[in-house]
Amino acid sequence: MKKTNMINKQKLLLFCVILGAVSGAVLWLFLKIVQIGTEFLWDRLPGAIDSPVWYPIVICTIGGAVIGLFRNQFGDYPQTMKTVLGTVKKTGTYPYHKIVVLLIAAALPLIFGSSVGPEAGMVGVLVALGCWVNENIKFAKKNAALYSKVGMAVSLSVLFSSPLFGFFSAVENEDMPSAEQTEELDQNSKLLIYGVSIVSALGILTLLNHLMGNVSEGFPSFERAQPNRWDLAMVIVYIICGILLGLFFEKSEEFFEKVSQNIPPVFREILAGFILGCITAYLPVVRFSGESQMAVLITDYAKYAPLAMIGIAFLKVLITNMCIQLGLKGGHFFPVIFSAVCLGYGISLLVFPMDSAHATFAAAITTAATLSVSLKKPLAVTCLLFLCFPVQMGLWIFLAAILAGQVRKNNHPQEDIR
Repeated sequence: MKKTNMINKQKLLLFCVILGAVSGAVLWLFLKIVQIGTEFLWDRLPGAIDSPVWYPIVICTIGGAVIGLFRNQFGDYPQTMKTVLGTVKKTGTYPYHKIVVLLIAAALPLIFGSSVGPEAGMVGVLVALGCWVNENIKFAKKNAALYSKVGMAVSLSVLFSSPLFGFFSAVENEDMPSAEQTEELDQNSKLLIYGVSIVSALGILTLLNHLMGNVSEGFPSFERAQPNRWDLAMVIVYIICGILLGLFFEKSEEFFEKVSQNIPPVFREILAGFILGCITAYLPVVRFSGESQMAVLITDYAKYAPLAMIGIAFLKVLITNMCIQLGLKGGHFFPVIFSAVCLGYGISLLVFPMDSAHATFAAAITTAATLSVSLKKPLAVTCLLFLCFPVQMGLWIFLAAILAGQVRKNNHPQEDIR
């Protein structure tokens, strides 16, 4: 019996390597399509017509109409990670027969400039792929929870170029099918499966990037900085400000959710596109998810007025929630990271106007606190922020994440995490 179980686990491990590779290829294809569409719509086409000021308004409004009509015809996709995992928990599956619809629904908001990230849509796609495997491949061991977590782990690892973030997100996430719905594996086997799936996906992505060209630059890295006593004296201030931005995210999310209920489908997407276009015609920095804007910010942040950067931080959060709740859907991690970095930079330059050396530490702490208000997974947050912040700040990032997550826990003890 033990020998049979060992063989079955080895087969399952091999199968998850293959599943990870397929998932990595699907993610690469998705990102390539988004890259081509975005370059055409926002670089080549406006360049051919001399980039008139009205261009973002027209394109975003048209995009809102296209997205609204598509969603009205094919369903309310993409869905948030919380909704996707909640569906798997409730039903034991996800609508994998709609995987093409899920891909298109995830790509359209990104191409048309919505202030959202790709992670929500691609988690839905890869969870759907995992559920298809669970129900249709005889070789696969029946375990909906396992394949759903593999899909989530691979998505987050690849999109954020952070395998540890994807790994700990899967490990720490409990919003999955119960033991009665799945065939149990021991914890070590699960951890090994998450790990090999992530490595397999990243390997395929690296190979395709080498052969076909990179599809995503990801967040740029911040310069190394050693906090001094003045930085440490400001830690509590940075954490409080990060928590306030996180709470502002939640309150604005609730506000736009209520607003969306009073606007008919299609019209709300058109309205969201029009508002997005009007704002980004004059403030293009709040368009898209924030990776490319972050590179400019890191280089030129000292040129901006501190209050302007703080204002952009809150505006970006507001626009992101408007897009998500009014139908131009996607993930919130990338935009929130950009917003929190703007906030940290702004506060640092406000307090230390003649010395920009404090900015990286301020951005790291505010970002950790902001993310932890809703995510409440300090290990995952810390691993995610290793994506762009120096490893030497890991301890302070982790402590900020714990403190901010505790605030969330005390204020919402019964509420599910995202």
